[in-house]
Amino acid sequence: LCISGTIISCENAIVVVVIFYTPTFRAPMFLLIGSLATADLLAGLGLILHFAFVYFIPSEAVSLLTVGLLVTSFTASVSSLLTITIDRYLSLYNALTYYSERTVTRTYIMLILTWGASICYGLLPIMGWNCLKDPSACSIVKPLTKNHLIILSVSFFMVFAVMLQLYVQICKIVCRHAHQIAVQRHFLASSHYVTTRKGIATLAVILGTFASCWLPFAIYCLLGDYSYPALYTYVTLLPATYNSMINPVIYAFRNQEIQKVLWTVCCGCFSSTMPFRSRSPSDV
Repeated sequence: LCISGTIISCENAIVVVVIFYTPTFRAPMFLLIGSLATADLLAGLGLILHFAFVYFIPSEAVSLLTVGLLVTSFTASVSSLLTITIDRYLSLYNALTYYSERTVTRTYIMLILTWGASICYGLLPIMGWNCLKDPSACSIVKPLTKNHLIILSVSFFMVFAVMLQLYVQICKIVCRHAHQIAVQRHFLASSHYVTTRKGIATLAVILGTFASCWLPFAIYCLLGDYSYPALYTYVTLLPATYNSMINPVIYAFRNQEIQKVLWTVCCGCFSSTMPFRSRSPSDV
């Protein structure tokens, strides 16, 4: 987990720095990607700090802080994925009105709700909702209580259900758009099929990665007991951390504008005033 945290921190730090220091990256799409990268960066730092404090400076008070940081960051990461999915859906469903002041306002509202709810979840152990005084109430993630972890798990399943429904709707819109374009431009049926298949395959990879990383841990949180070996918790938690490792690749490094900035940084010719064409989230 410490090694994963180091890799996660390095990857997402690059994304955060690129978005923060590039003035042209102020569109709603990049703000949401920046929110996701910030959450994953904090998750990586939280894993490193948790390892350091557990094995070198053991303390119950510090344990509450590090676990609270991990709960906040991972909750914000999952919530940011939901906001990105909502933004992509709206960019297709309301394509004509997407580029408006209303979209910017909606983005800030989603960010405030995402981080507000995440911070509240993370503060619960510090505010007294922990099992330090009652070990029998502990969950598989000490010092979180069983009820706290159940709430987090149920919240995850609700987020996953909403994302699944939105991606199904996105697939329908993509298929309909591809068919309309094929008819208007007299494309061959095979071309329409290839375009649709690529779009659906991309969405399947995004949702499949999210599900395969988080579902084992979410299910174990509901079924596991504090008396079970800690190894079981780590085995299911480790794939969940991989999601924060994969997110920069899926949502940031595949973006052409971010790729251009990274290439210019590598070439030593970075310019913060470089012009970029801001694309719709549906193109990412």
